[in-house]
Formats: sequence, C-alpha cells, structure tokens
Amino acid sequence: MPLQVGDYSWQQTEAAVFLSLPLRGVSVRDADVFCSESYLKVNFPPFLFEAFLYAPIDDAISKAKIGNDTILFTLYKKEAVMWESLLASGADKEMKQRIREQSILQAQERAQQAGEAKAAARREDQKYTLGVMMKIEEDERKKIEDMKENERRKTTKELEVWKECQRKAKEQKENQRTEICQQEKQVEEERKKVKHKSLTRKPSSGHLSSKGRHSENIFSEKLKEDSIPAPRSVGSIKINFTPRIFPTALRESQVAEEEEWLHKQAEARRAMNTDIPEFCDLKEEERNPDWLKEKGNKLFATGDYLAAVNAYNLALRLNNKIPLLYLNRAACHLKLKNLYKTIEDSSKALELLTPPVADNANARIKAHVRRGTAFCRLELYVEGLQDYEAALRIDPANTVVQNDAQKIRSVIQGTELTS
Repeated sequence: MPLQVGDYSWQQTEAAVFLSLPLRGVSVRDADVFCSESYLKVNFPPFLFEAFLYAPIDDAISKAKIGNDTILFTLYKKEAVMWESLLASGADKEMKQRIREQSILQAQERAQQAGEAKAAARREDQKYTLGVMMKIEEDERKKIEDMKENERRKTTKELEVWKECQRKAKEQKENQRTEICQQEKQVEEERKKVKHKSLTRKPSSGHLSSKGRHSENIFSEKLKEDSIPAPRSVGSIKINFTPRIFPTALRESQVAEEEEWLHKQAEARRAMNTDIPEFCDLKEEERNPDWLKEKGNKLFATGDYLAAVNAYNLALRLNNKIPLLYLNRAACHLKLKNLYKTIEDSSKALELLTPPVADNANARIKAHVRRGTAFCRLELYVEGLQDYEAALRIDPANTVVQNDAQKIRSVIQGTELTS
C-alpha cells in the first residue's frame, strides 16, 4: 500500500498557485505526474500524493518542474480569486472517487482528441505529399510528351524536306528529258528541211545540165557525208555488276534456303495490319513499320529505351513478321533489365530468322548473345553458355563472343567447385 505524503508547501496569487512537493530521494524518472482541472496526483513509489483542489485550474497551461529532490508545480487558476485552502473541504470518499474517474475520463478524451488531431494532420501531410508527387509526375510526363512532340515535329520536318528534295530532283529530271526531246525534234526538223531543199532543186539544159548533174552529185555526196555520223571517240566504259544478295560461291550456297528466306521477307513486308481503328488517326509515315523501326533506333541511341520500346510495339502491331523488330526490342528490354522479356523477344526473333542463311547470320548472332546475356544475369549460366556457343558456331572468329563464353565457363567451373 503506498505511503501518503502530507509534507508539502504552497503559496498563491490571484492568478496562480505554487506547490512544492519533496521527492525524498526518489529518482526523477520514477515520478508519475497526473493533473486535471480539480485533481492532482504524483506517484513516486512507494510514495503517493493526491490533491483534490479547492477550485478548477487550467491544466493545459499549468507546469511541473522536477529537480533537486523537489517537484515544483505552477497551477494557473481559471478564476482570479484567492483560495481559502489548497484542498477542497467536505469531500468524502465517494466524491473523491468520482473526481478521480472524471479526471481520468477527461484525460482519455483529450488524449483521443489529440491522437485524432495528429492523425488528421498526418493525413493532410500525406495528402499534400501525394499532391506534390502527382504534380511532379505530371510535370515529368508533360516534359516527356513535349520531347516526343518535338521529336515528332523534327522528324516530320525532315521527312517533308526529303520529299521536297525528291520532288525537285524529279522535276529537274523531267525538265532535262523535255529539253533533250526538244533538241532531238529540232535536229529532225532541220534534216527534213535540208532533204526537202535537195529534192526540189531543178537541173539546167545543155552544157549546163551536165554541170548541174555534176553539181547535184557533189551535193548529194556531201549530203550523204553529212548524214553519216562521225566516228566515235576512243574511250573506256566502266561496267558495274549488281552484287549478289548472298555473297557466297554458288557451290557453297543453299539456293533453296536462300529463296525461301527471300520469299518470307517479301511476305513479311506485305503483311500489314492497318485495319485497327486506332491506327486511323496516325499519319502516313507513322503507319510504316520501317519508319517506326528507324525511329526506335534513334531513341535507343539517345538512351530513351522506354520510348524505343513503344515505337517497336507499334511497329509490331502493324507487322509482327519482321524479326529485327523483336531483336531491337530485346536490346531495349536488356537495357531496362526486363530479362524475361529479353529472352522472349530473342526467341521470337530466332523463330523468324529461318531458314539460316548468310543474309541473317549477323541477326542470329545478336539474338543468341542477347538471350545468353539475359540467362547469365538470371544466374542461368548453363543456358547462357549454350546461346554463346550457338553464336560461335555461326561466327567462330568473333573474339568478343569467345571471351564472354570463356568467362561464363569460368563462372560455371567456379560454381561447381564451390558446390
């Protein structure tokens, strides 16, 4: 049972009460102070001090200072009057119990209100933070959209300039052709006039007739000489032969596979899917998979891998038979560390790069290397080594692939030794 403390001193003014309570050697951290409008309690085991105050106080601004084995209370009165005593007189046991319970309930309500206010303030802070983050994301998205729009305008302007150059070149060729035709026509008319004059000239009689025939013969011979073209000047003609699509000797080539590859490429170029309603709003060049592929390549070169993926996605929706689109998108996913998507796109590219011929050898090497790299980053070194060895079977002299394959073998051997 705690020991009641009655040793205290107090003073008052019309506005405040000053109460001094000795701690009697008890540690400061062990003291528990509770204060309400009409009730004050200090618990510092094994001692207990309770005070049922004479009049209400403002517990919100009242203070307690602990130090030097003493607790000093500064209690501010709600009414500026002098108290007859510190403690309320005539308070029986039931009244004291009721005051205790009311004080505890009031303290709990204030604590609950304070907690709710703190939670509301936290929610407001979170709402404000979320709003700021959304604004930042919106600004970033707008910045990206502006960059895309500027790039689109730049590309469109370049395309218009290219079209204008092509149109001017075509007009120049047409003008040259027209001038040549006019010159040929003038030459032909001059020849006809000369021929007509020679036929309409009449010969003279007697001695003059023989002279006229002689003159006519001379003129006709001259005309024949004029009609005969001059000998061509000596010169050399340079002949350039069109290179073969597959630069291999005929005895080493696979004619059937090469023809099948060319046939599949032609079919892939014709397989366009422009019936989707959302493609109707796109411009003519934006519905061209080759234009979108070049666009994605430019974005990849600038490091904007997400935008490059979007360009390749749109191109694949237009035509999903072009293996280079999957191969380039696999490179983007590898940069973005989307390893499973890299494996999927590389595998799809290898499916389309059939039959294996010299024309698609470089693409097949890239597909094997990118898939092998994704396997290795997933710590599937055996599968990655298989892809690198497949690339070396296509190009055994590739030193970069040889070095990477040797590193993977070292990792596998080290893993096996460790295990």
